[in-house]
Amino acid sequence: MHKSDLRKKYKDLRFKLEVEEIEKLSLEIANRSLELPIWNYRYYHIFLSIAEQKEVNTEYLLHILNGKDKEVIIPKTDFEKGEMINFLLTDQTLIKKNKWNIPEPQDGIEIDPKKLDIIFIPLLAFDEKGHRVGYGKGFYDRFLAQCKPDIMKIGLSFFEPVKDIEDVFTSDIPLNYCVTPDSIYNFKAK
Repeated sequence: MHKSDLRKKYKDLRFKLEVEEIEKLSLEIANRSLELPIWNYRYYHIFLSIAEQKEVNTEYLLHILNGKDKEVIIPKTDFEKGEMINFLLTDQTLIKKNKWNIPEPQDGIEIDPKKLDIIFIPLLAFDEKGHRVGYGKGFYDRFLAQCKPDIMKIGLSFFEPVKDIEDVFTSDIPLNYCVTPDSIYNFKAK
């Protein structure tokens, strides 16, 4: 399938999920993520979920990261420049929703993308090769291009992979792993 078709299909599937089901599946994804070989690093970048888009609730992963005393980095989106600015999440971080309902830090300690070790990536769909479909604005691909080459990229999905995304671009950066409620997909060896 093409990205535009997948985008529509998986948005529709997500919007059919009830709030209780989203919470249950998000907790299962967080618990499954504990099986990943990623917990010896320091800097973890994570998105704050857009509840109105019925995204995976990353609050459970945040609890795990805090419990493991990790440095948590969260993004703020600059729509004019088409990029993300990344801030250290602290007890003093003020988070507010922007006009697209994205929860974001208002300011704080900015972190260079080259410092990051692990990044959890939102997506709508992914394929068996680790390619992903997001909202189509390219924020994460531009952001990942700024990170060190060996950054660990982990997608989070309520759904299993599709066989193949037909219109993958050379600028699309594939995932290393994707975590679903039932499985961990490893793309590093492919």
